[in-house]
Order: sequence, then structure tokens, then C-alpha cells
Amino acid sequence: MAKNDRLNKAAVKIGTALGKADRTAHKVAKAGVAAREELEEIAKQIDALKRQLVKTTKRLKRALA
Repeated sequence: MAKNDRLNKAAVKIGTALGKADRTAHKVAKAGVAAREELEEIAKQIDALKRQLVKTTKRLKRALA
């Protein structure tokens, strides 16, 4: 009976470790998705600023000419 009890305790420890690892993996994956979305948004903002800079530069060149 003692042998079976040790096996059960080991199984519980293994299951707990797997659960913790799985939860951590989900958190990391979720953070990665959030980071990718933020980077895409920043890239869009940079593109908009580039377009604005080009327009402003053209306008200033015309004003100075």
C-alpha cells in the first residue's frame, strides 16, 4: 500500500508541474501576441508620420521656391 501512495504523490507532483508549465506557456504566448500587435500599431504610426513628413517637405519646398 505504501508503494502505491508514493506513486500517487509522484503523479500529483508531475501533474502539478505540467499544469504550471502549461499555464506559463499560455502566458508567454499571450504576451507574444500582444507584443506583435503593438509592433504592428507602431509600424502603422511610423508610416503615417513618414507620409506626413513627405507632404510637409513638399509644401515647404514650394513655399520657399
